[in-house]
Amino acid sequence: MTDLGETFWLVPMLVVLSSLLVAFLAVHLDRTEAAALSTLQDWLYDGGATGGRTLLGTVAGATIGVAGTVFTITIAALSLAAGQMGPRLLRNFTCDRGNQLTLEMLLGTFCYALVVLRSIRTEPEGGFVPHLALSVGIVLAFACVAILVYFVGHVAGRINVETVIELVSEDLGSAIQRLTTQDPQPKPPPEEYWIGSLPLRDSRRGYLQHLDDEGLATWSAKHRASIRLLVGPGDYVFPGATVALVTPTVDGAEVAIQNATALGGSSSASTDLRFAVRQLVEVAVRALSPGINDPHTALAVLDRLGAALCDLVPLHLPTGVAIRGSQRSWSCRVCNMVNCSAPYFT
Repeated sequence: MTDLGETFWLVPMLVVLSSLLVAFLAVHLDRTEAAALSTLQDWLYDGGATGGRTLLGTVAGATIGVAGTVFTITIAALSLAAGQMGPRLLRNFTCDRGNQLTLEMLLGTFCYALVVLRSIRTEPEGGFVPHLALSVGIVLAFACVAILVYFVGHVAGRINVETVIELVSEDLGSAIQRLTTQDPQPKPPPEEYWIGSLPLRDSRRGYLQHLDDEGLATWSAKHRASIRLLVGPGDYVFPGATVALVTPTVDGAEVAIQNATALGGSSSASTDLRFAVRQLVEVAVRALSPGINDPHTALAVLDRLGAALCDLVPLHLPTGVAIRGSQRSWSCRVCNMVNCSAPYFT
Protein backbone atom coordinates (compact mmCIF):
# COMPACT_ATOMS: atom_id res chain seq x y z
CA MET A 1 0.00 0.00 0.00
CA THR A 2 2.88 2.35 0.67
CA ASP A 3 4.30 1.82 -2.81
CA LEU A 4 0.91 2.49 -4.38
CA GLY A 5 0.61 5.68 -2.40
CA GLU A 6 3.96 6.86 -3.79
CA THR A 7 3.08 6.27 -7.45
CA PHE A 8 2.50 9.25 -9.72
CA TRP A 9 -0.35 7.79 -11.77
CA LEU A 10 -2.68 6.25 -9.17
CA VAL A 11 -4.48 9.32 -7.80
CA PRO A 12 -4.84 11.05 -11.22
CA MET A 13 -6.24 7.85 -12.68
CA LEU A 14 -8.84 7.55 -9.92
CA VAL A 15 -9.86 11.20 -10.39
CA VAL A 16 -10.20 10.73 -14.16
CA LEU A 17 -12.44 7.71 -13.63
CA SER A 18 -14.48 9.71 -11.12
CA SER A 19 -14.87 12.56 -13.61
CA LEU A 20 -16.26 10.12 -16.16
CA LEU A 21 -18.81 8.85 -13.65
CA VAL A 22 -19.79 12.42 -12.72
CA ALA A 23 -20.25 13.27 -16.39
CA PHE A 24 -22.54 10.30 -17.02
CA LEU A 25 -24.49 11.10 -13.84
CA ALA A 26 -24.94 14.76 -14.78
CA VAL A 27 -26.16 13.85 -18.27
CA HIS A 28 -28.53 11.30 -16.78
CA LEU A 29 -29.99 13.90 -14.42
CA ASP A 30 -30.51 16.24 -17.38
CA ARG A 31 -32.30 13.51 -19.33
CA THR A 32 -34.62 12.75 -16.42
CA GLU A 33 -35.22 16.50 -15.90
CA ALA A 34 -34.28 16.10 -12.26
CA ALA A 35 -32.29 19.30 -12.50
CA ALA A 36 -35.20 21.34 -13.89
CA LEU A 37 -35.87 23.11 -10.60
CA SER A 38 -37.00 26.71 -10.46
CA THR A 39 -34.38 27.50 -7.82
CA LEU A 40 -31.58 26.39 -10.20
CA GLN A 41 -32.73 27.93 -13.44
CA ASP A 42 -30.89 31.21 -12.88
CA TRP A 43 -27.63 29.37 -12.24
CA LEU A 44 -27.69 26.79 -15.03
CA TYR A 45 -26.39 27.19 -18.56
CA ASP A 46 -29.26 28.50 -20.73
CA GLY A 47 -27.66 28.47 -24.19
CA GLY A 48 -28.37 26.23 -27.15
CA ALA A 49 -26.76 23.10 -28.50
CA THR A 50 -24.33 24.92 -30.79
CA GLY A 51 -23.13 27.17 -28.00
CA GLY A 52 -22.79 24.19 -25.67
CA ARG A 53 -20.64 22.30 -28.16
CA THR A 54 -18.43 25.32 -28.71
CA LEU A 55 -18.08 25.83 -24.97
CA LEU A 56 -17.12 22.26 -24.18
CA GLY A 57 -14.83 22.06 -27.20
CA THR A 58 -12.97 25.12 -25.97
CA VAL A 59 -12.72 23.74 -22.44
CA ALA A 60 -11.46 20.35 -23.65
CA GLY A 61 -8.87 21.86 -25.99
CA ALA A 62 -7.62 24.35 -23.42
CA THR A 63 -7.31 21.84 -20.58
CA ILE A 64 -5.39 19.24 -22.60
CA GLY A 65 -3.09 21.99 -23.88
CA VAL A 66 -2.41 23.28 -20.38
CA ALA A 67 -1.87 19.69 -19.22
CA GLY A 68 0.91 19.39 -21.79
CA THR A 69 2.44 22.61 -20.48
CA VAL A 70 2.24 21.29 -16.92
CA PHE A 71 4.06 18.12 -18.00
CA THR A 72 6.77 20.25 -19.60
CA ILE A 73 7.23 22.35 -16.46
CA THR A 74 7.30 19.25 -14.29
CA ILE A 75 9.94 17.57 -16.45
CA ALA A 76 12.05 20.75 -16.39
CA ALA A 77 11.80 20.83 -12.58
CA LEU A 78 12.75 17.15 -12.39
CA SER A 79 15.78 17.71 -14.61
CA LEU A 80 16.91 20.62 -12.43
CA ALA A 81 16.45 18.61 -9.26
CA ALA A 82 18.27 15.58 -10.67
CA GLY A 83 21.25 17.68 -11.73
CA GLN A 84 21.65 19.68 -8.53
CA MET A 85 20.33 17.40 -5.79
CA GLY A 86 20.50 13.85 -7.14
CA PRO A 87 18.22 11.55 -9.16
CA ARG A 88 16.98 9.70 -6.08
CA LEU A 89 15.17 12.85 -4.99
CA LEU A 90 12.87 12.61 -8.02
CA ARG A 91 10.55 10.48 -5.90
CA ASN A 92 9.72 13.55 -3.82
CA PHE A 93 8.49 15.32 -6.95
CA THR A 94 6.57 12.45 -8.52
CA CYS A 95 4.85 11.69 -5.19
CA ASP A 96 4.02 15.34 -4.57
CA ARG A 97 0.27 15.77 -4.11
CA GLY A 98 0.34 19.30 -5.56
CA ASN A 99 1.65 18.06 -8.91
CA GLN A 100 -0.82 15.20 -8.90
CA LEU A 101 -3.70 17.53 -8.02
CA THR A 102 -2.91 19.78 -10.99
CA LEU A 103 -2.65 16.88 -13.40
CA GLU A 104 -5.81 15.17 -12.19
CA MET A 105 -7.82 18.38 -12.34
CA LEU A 106 -6.82 19.14 -15.92
CA LEU A 107 -7.22 15.59 -17.21
CA GLY A 108 -10.44 15.08 -15.28
CA THR A 109 -11.95 18.24 -16.76
CA PHE A 110 -10.85 17.18 -20.26
CA CYS A 111 -12.48 13.75 -19.95
CA TYR A 112 -15.61 15.28 -18.42
CA ALA A 113 -15.96 17.74 -21.31
CA LEU A 114 -15.60 14.97 -23.90
CA VAL A 115 -18.26 12.78 -22.31
CA VAL A 116 -20.76 15.64 -21.99
CA LEU A 117 -19.95 16.88 -25.51
CA ARG A 118 -21.00 13.60 -27.09
CA SER A 119 -24.47 13.87 -25.53
CA ILE A 120 -25.40 17.30 -26.99
CA ARG A 121 -27.91 17.13 -29.84
CA THR A 122 -29.17 19.91 -32.13
CA GLU A 123 -32.82 20.09 -33.20
CA PRO A 124 -32.33 18.01 -36.38
CA GLU A 125 -30.56 15.37 -34.26
CA GLY A 126 -33.21 15.17 -31.55
CA GLY A 127 -32.65 18.35 -29.58
CA PHE A 128 -30.95 17.72 -26.25
CA VAL A 129 -28.88 20.22 -24.24
CA PRO A 130 -27.59 19.00 -20.82
CA HIS A 131 -27.86 22.30 -18.94
CA LEU A 132 -26.72 20.90 -15.60
CA ALA A 133 -23.74 19.07 -17.11
CA LEU A 134 -22.69 22.19 -19.04
CA SER A 135 -22.91 24.29 -15.90
CA VAL A 136 -20.66 21.84 -14.06
CA GLY A 137 -18.22 22.04 -16.97
CA ILE A 138 -18.04 25.82 -16.63
CA VAL A 139 -17.30 25.48 -12.91
CA LEU A 140 -14.55 22.95 -13.67
CA ALA A 141 -13.03 25.34 -16.22
CA PHE A 142 -12.76 28.09 -13.60
CA ALA A 143 -11.30 25.54 -11.17
CA CYS A 144 -8.62 24.66 -13.76
CA VAL A 145 -7.65 28.34 -14.02
CA ALA A 146 -7.24 28.49 -10.23
CA ILE A 147 -5.27 25.24 -10.09
CA LEU A 148 -2.91 26.49 -12.81
CA VAL A 149 -2.09 29.60 -10.77
CA TYR A 150 -1.51 27.37 -7.73
CA PHE A 151 0.74 25.03 -9.72
CA VAL A 152 3.11 27.77 -10.87
CA GLY A 153 3.73 28.93 -7.31
CA HIS A 154 3.88 25.38 -6.02
CA VAL A 155 6.58 24.25 -8.45
CA ALA A 156 8.60 27.40 -7.82
CA GLY A 157 8.66 26.54 -4.12
CA ARG A 158 9.36 22.84 -4.58
CA ILE A 159 12.54 23.27 -6.60
CA ASN A 160 14.01 25.38 -3.79
CA VAL A 161 16.83 23.38 -2.25
CA GLU A 162 15.83 24.35 1.31
CA THR A 163 12.33 23.00 0.67
CA VAL A 164 13.70 19.75 -0.72
CA ILE A 165 15.99 19.28 2.28
CA GLU A 166 13.10 19.90 4.65
CA LEU A 167 10.91 17.37 2.83
CA VAL A 168 13.62 14.71 2.98
CA SER A 169 14.24 15.44 6.66
CA GLU A 170 10.52 14.98 7.30
CA ASP A 171 10.74 11.58 5.61
CA LEU A 172 13.66 10.74 7.87
CA GLY A 173 11.70 11.81 10.94
CA SER A 174 8.74 9.67 9.89
CA ALA A 175 11.02 6.68 9.34
CA ILE A 176 12.58 7.16 12.78
CA GLN A 177 9.18 7.20 14.47
CA ARG A 178 8.01 4.19 12.46
CA LEU A 179 11.09 1.98 12.74
CA THR A 180 12.09 2.59 16.38
CA THR A 181 10.52 1.77 19.73
CA GLN A 182 10.04 3.62 23.00
CA ASP A 183 11.07 0.75 25.29
CA PRO A 184 14.33 -1.24 25.37
CA GLN A 185 14.15 -4.55 23.51
CA PRO A 186 15.45 -7.98 24.63
CA LYS A 187 18.77 -9.05 23.17
CA PRO A 188 19.02 -11.70 20.43
CA PRO A 189 20.76 -15.04 21.09
CA PRO A 190 24.55 -15.35 20.84
CA GLU A 191 26.29 -16.24 17.60
CA GLU A 192 27.14 -19.70 18.94
CA TYR A 193 23.49 -20.68 18.71
CA TRP A 194 23.66 -20.72 14.90
CA ILE A 195 26.63 -23.08 14.64
CA GLY A 196 25.63 -26.05 12.46
CA SER A 197 22.52 -24.37 11.02
CA LEU A 198 21.46 -24.98 7.40
CA PRO A 199 22.06 -22.11 4.94
CA LEU A 200 19.13 -21.11 2.73
CA ARG A 201 19.64 -19.60 -0.72
CA ASP A 202 17.45 -17.37 -2.85
CA SER A 203 17.47 -17.40 -6.66
CA ARG A 204 15.90 -13.92 -6.90
CA ARG A 205 17.69 -10.60 -7.19
CA GLY A 206 16.90 -7.06 -6.10
CA TYR A 207 16.63 -4.83 -3.04
CA LEU A 208 14.68 -6.16 -0.08
CA GLN A 209 11.80 -3.68 0.07
CA HIS A 210 9.37 -5.38 2.46
CA LEU A 211 9.75 -7.99 5.18
CA ASP A 212 6.78 -9.71 6.81
CA ASP A 213 8.66 -10.42 10.01
CA GLU A 214 5.55 -11.23 12.02
CA GLY A 215 4.34 -13.74 9.44
CA LEU A 216 7.75 -15.39 9.21
CA ALA A 217 7.98 -15.56 13.02
CA THR A 218 4.54 -17.20 13.11
CA TRP A 219 5.60 -19.79 10.54
CA SER A 220 8.79 -20.40 12.51
CA ALA A 221 6.87 -20.93 15.75
CA LYS A 222 4.43 -23.30 14.04
CA HIS A 223 7.27 -25.51 12.76
CA ARG A 224 9.37 -25.10 15.93
CA ALA A 225 12.37 -23.88 13.96
CA SER A 226 14.74 -20.94 14.22
CA ILE A 227 15.48 -18.72 11.23
CA ARG A 228 18.08 -15.98 11.00
CA LEU A 229 17.90 -13.61 8.06
CA LEU A 230 21.25 -12.46 6.74
CA VAL A 231 19.72 -9.57 4.75
CA GLY A 232 17.50 -6.75 5.90
CA PRO A 233 15.31 -4.09 4.30
CA GLY A 234 17.40 -2.00 1.94
CA ASP A 235 20.02 -4.72 1.31
CA TYR A 236 20.59 -6.07 -2.18
CA VAL A 237 19.96 -9.79 -2.64
CA PHE A 238 22.26 -11.44 -5.17
CA PRO A 239 20.96 -14.48 -7.08
CA GLY A 240 22.05 -17.69 -5.41
CA ALA A 241 23.34 -15.93 -2.30
CA THR A 242 22.72 -17.27 1.20
CA VAL A 243 19.93 -15.17 2.70
CA ALA A 244 19.11 -17.06 5.90
CA LEU A 245 20.08 -19.79 8.33
CA VAL A 246 17.65 -22.35 9.76
CA THR A 247 17.96 -24.76 12.65
CA PRO A 248 16.80 -27.48 12.82
CA THR A 249 16.24 -28.30 9.15
CA VAL A 250 12.57 -27.84 8.18
CA ASP A 251 10.94 -28.44 4.82
CA GLY A 252 9.44 -25.34 3.25
CA ALA A 253 11.72 -22.82 4.94
CA GLU A 254 12.94 -21.37 1.63
CA VAL A 255 9.36 -20.94 0.39
CA ALA A 256 8.36 -19.28 3.68
CA ILE A 257 11.21 -16.78 3.37
CA GLN A 258 10.29 -15.97 -0.23
CA ASN A 259 6.65 -15.44 0.77
CA ALA A 260 7.69 -13.13 3.61
CA THR A 261 10.02 -10.96 1.52
CA ALA A 262 9.46 -8.68 -1.46
CA LEU A 263 12.29 -7.61 -3.73
CA GLY A 264 12.38 -4.62 -6.05
CA GLY A 265 14.63 -2.50 -8.20
CA SER A 266 15.26 0.14 -5.54
CA SER A 267 15.25 0.69 -1.80
CA SER A 268 12.13 1.87 -0.01
CA ALA A 269 11.91 4.59 2.63
CA SER A 270 9.01 2.80 4.31
CA THR A 271 11.19 0.01 5.74
CA ASP A 272 14.78 1.22 5.44
CA LEU A 273 15.95 3.89 7.89
CA ARG A 274 19.15 4.37 5.90
CA PHE A 275 17.29 5.40 2.75
CA ALA A 276 16.34 8.90 3.93
CA VAL A 277 19.77 9.37 5.49
CA ARG A 278 21.43 8.55 2.18
CA GLN A 279 19.18 11.03 0.41
CA LEU A 280 20.29 13.84 2.71
CA VAL A 281 23.93 12.80 2.42
CA GLU A 282 23.66 12.82 -1.38
CA VAL A 283 22.39 16.40 -1.34
CA ALA A 284 25.32 17.45 0.85
CA VAL A 285 27.90 15.63 -1.28
CA ARG A 286 26.59 17.19 -4.49
CA ALA A 287 26.50 20.61 -2.86
CA LEU A 288 30.21 20.30 -2.00
CA SER A 289 31.19 19.15 -5.50
CA PRO A 290 33.28 21.57 -7.59
CA GLY A 291 30.48 21.98 -10.11
CA ILE A 292 27.99 23.34 -7.55
CA ASN A 293 30.18 24.53 -4.63
CA ASP A 294 27.33 25.35 -2.25
CA PRO A 295 28.54 24.87 1.36
CA HIS A 296 25.40 26.53 2.74
CA THR A 297 23.32 23.60 1.48
CA ALA A 298 25.76 21.12 3.03
CA LEU A 299 25.45 22.93 6.38
CA ALA A 300 21.66 22.77 6.12
CA VAL A 301 21.88 19.00 5.62
CA LEU A 302 24.17 18.66 8.66
CA ASP A 303 21.63 20.60 10.72
CA ARG A 304 18.84 18.20 9.70
CA LEU A 305 20.99 15.14 10.41
CA GLY A 306 21.86 16.55 13.83
CA ALA A 307 18.17 17.07 14.59
CA ALA A 308 17.47 13.48 13.54
CA LEU A 309 20.15 12.20 15.93
CA CYS A 310 18.52 14.22 18.72
CA ASP A 311 15.21 12.50 17.92
CA LEU A 312 16.93 9.11 18.20
CA VAL A 313 18.30 9.75 21.71
CA PRO A 314 15.17 8.70 23.69
CA LEU A 315 14.30 5.89 21.25
CA HIS A 316 15.61 2.35 20.80
CA LEU A 317 16.38 0.45 17.63
CA PRO A 318 14.45 -2.83 17.66
CA THR A 319 16.39 -6.04 18.24
CA GLY A 320 13.51 -8.03 16.78
CA VAL A 321 12.88 -10.14 19.89
CA ALA A 322 9.17 -10.68 20.63
CA ILE A 323 7.39 -12.76 23.29
CA ARG A 324 4.53 -14.99 22.19
CA GLY A 325 2.90 -16.87 25.02
CA SER A 326 5.54 -18.96 26.74
CA GLN A 327 7.90 -18.68 23.80
CA ARG A 328 9.94 -15.87 22.36
CA SER A 329 10.58 -15.02 18.75
CA TRP A 330 12.68 -12.45 17.00
CA SER A 331 12.55 -10.85 13.57
CA CYS A 332 14.53 -7.70 13.13
CA ARG A 333 15.03 -4.85 10.70
CA VAL A 334 18.37 -4.16 12.39
CA CYS A 335 19.89 -7.50 13.35
CA ASN A 336 17.86 -9.31 10.64
CA MET A 337 16.72 -12.31 12.69
CA VAL A 338 13.56 -14.38 12.84
CA ASN A 339 13.41 -17.04 15.53
CA CYS A 340 10.73 -18.96 17.40
CA SER A 341 10.77 -21.48 20.28
CA ALA A 342 14.57 -21.53 20.42
CA PRO A 343 16.15 -23.49 23.32
CA TYR A 344 18.12 -20.34 24.13
CA PHE A 345 14.91 -18.64 25.25
CA THR A 346 13.19 -21.53 27.07
